[in-house]
Amino acid sequence: MSMHKQTNQPRVIPMPPQQPVGGFLIDAQGREVPITESMIQRACSELEKSWVTPATHR
Repeated sequence: MSMHKQTNQPRVIPMPPQQPVGGFLIDAQGREVPITESMIQRACSELEKSWVTPATHR
């Protein structure tokens, strides 16, 4: 019998902050800018700051 605990959670392996993660943005000059881990983390942080709990309906 195994002592290891099995979980259904996927294993997350962080990428180096400036490594492209598979997408691009097009800047104002039409250049492709690779999306990096740090860009995604910064965007998620900004979204968390603006989170508002929805009002409940009665």
